[in-house]
Amino acid sequence: MTFSLNHLVVTDEPLRKPSWLKMKMPGGEGYAKLKRLVSENQLHTVCESAMCPNLGECWSAGTATLMILGDVCTRSCGFCHIATGRPPTLDLDEPVRVGDAVAKMNLKHAVLTSVNRDELPDGGAGVWAETIRQIRLQSPKTSIEVLIPDFCGDWNALGTVLQAKPDILNHNIESVPRLYKTVRPQAKYHRSLQLLHLAKNEGFVTKTGMMLGLGERADEIDSVLDDLVAIGCDILTLGQYLQPTTQHLKVERWVHPDEFVSWKQRGEAKGLRHVESGPLVRSSYHAEKQVAAHANA
Repeated sequence: MTFSLNHLVVTDEPLRKPSWLKMKMPGGEGYAKLKRLVSENQLHTVCESAMCPNLGECWSAGTATLMILGDVCTRSCGFCHIATGRPPTLDLDEPVRVGDAVAKMNLKHAVLTSVNRDELPDGGAGVWAETIRQIRLQSPKTSIEVLIPDFCGDWNALGTVLQAKPDILNHNIESVPRLYKTVRPQAKYHRSLQLLHLAKNEGFVTKTGMMLGLGERADEIDSVLDDLVAIGCDILTLGQYLQPTTQHLKVERWVHPDEFVSWKQRGEAKGLRHVESGPLVRSSYHAEKQVAAHANA
């Protein structure tokens, strides 16, 4: 299996977006209702903070990924648009408001994520667990997917989250090991793999995601697929990296939709239960459909 991935076009000029990267503009009754609900509950969404290309489509359909623990991250990943610095506060009332918002949205499936809070002794794990409990209390029919940080390898903190029993444990590896120093310098590839492995060993459905277009080679993607299969990871999302600002890592190439289809086929042939793969795919994009696809795999 060969792709043009091994023949990158390197240029100092930004690459012009191809025709297949068209996004729905925000608007409509569903979008307005969700925006109002998020504002009234003083919540954050990764959709806004990370400039997700699917915000218009998802919000119009009444779905969003809620981001807990504030909107300032202690890490400085080269791809991410979320603000970096020392978070000013720790909002202990946030879990109740998240539970209330999920109940009002009448969600079948809720996706939660957070910034990294490396300055906290537990990395924010206690707030994570309480948020899951509040959703169970206020919206008991909602399944819960958590996209968690690595807690700096503190597996007791991970255990705190797992004890709250989310339905899906998601942690993104983001890129291939060789690119970690530039893509996510404060993370470790094998630490992320270990987190997913530990969660799988505890009986959880596990999920991860990776961006393409940052300079990775085809053999490196293949190697990551093998690593994920080896630890029993269930669900993988693959999407095109989009440069949020000129201060972030540039796009090395646009990955054609046909290549994304090929990676889906290859990943599932290797043993992954479900691979969601496409230019605009993100971790939480069509998350409820990924759950159904995994269940039927």
